[in-house]
Amino acid sequence: MAGTDRLRQITEAVQEAGRLGVAELAALTGASEMTVRRDLEALAAQGVLERYRGGARSLLLRGEEPPFGLRSQEGQETKVRIAEEVAGLIADGEAVVLDSGTTCLEVARALAQRRLTVMPLSLHSVNALTGAPHLTLLVPGGRPRPGELALTGPLTEASLAALRFDTAVIGCCGLNAANGLTAYDLDDAAVKRAAIASARRVIAVTEGAKLSRTALAFVAPATALHAVVTDGSAPQDAVGALSAAGVTVRQV
Repeated sequence: MAGTDRLRQITEAVQEAGRLGVAELAALTGASEMTVRRDLEALAAQGVLERYRGGARSLLLRGEEPPFGLRSQEGQETKVRIAEEVAGLIADGEAVVLDSGTTCLEVARALAQRRLTVMPLSLHSVNALTGAPHLTLLVPGGRPRPGELALTGPLTEASLAALRFDTAVIGCCGLNAANGLTAYDLDDAAVKRAAIASARRVIAVTEGAKLSRTALAFVAPATALHAVVTDGSAPQDAVGALSAAGVTVRQV
């Protein structure tokens, strides 16, 4: 099992159980106990869990999203393909609002050489676009969430309300035709709603697995989206339901 896959499996197992021992995690992952101990130290450094002698307990609530640092290591090739597809849907000269999250960070990198006006909603993406030669960078106000560096709060929402964009590129924690686009964090959900309201066209970006998930905070119905860009692992029944709701689904 690849290292990032194993870290995800350990994170989810400890989160579900509350706490697990090293021997149990070694049996679950097929890795040696020494490897599991190293993984637990890495996850403890990211604030995912707390170590104790012989095991670890989760610091994440059930249904809470893993930290940005862990998610950023997962599915990198898939996120790059999604980002390239999104970049191809955006014409030079557009004004774009770009959501937070690891997939949207790849979209920022894919847009860095384009002639666009872009407002990123994450300091990670602001940093990725700083110095882009042909791009007009707009930076909203707001309060950065620790680790995630997503901008949230009244200042972010006011920045979005003051502008009108051609395209909003929105990430999600869950998306399906029945429950719409959802997020784990309530403040993040409010910013996503403001970004959607400020744009003429809305493109959601997500790995296929999230089309079978629903997170806590409702953002918008699926009908608020014009397109979804995802990967080939997306469940076909979920893709069909979104298509039936009038959403264009592009799988890469």
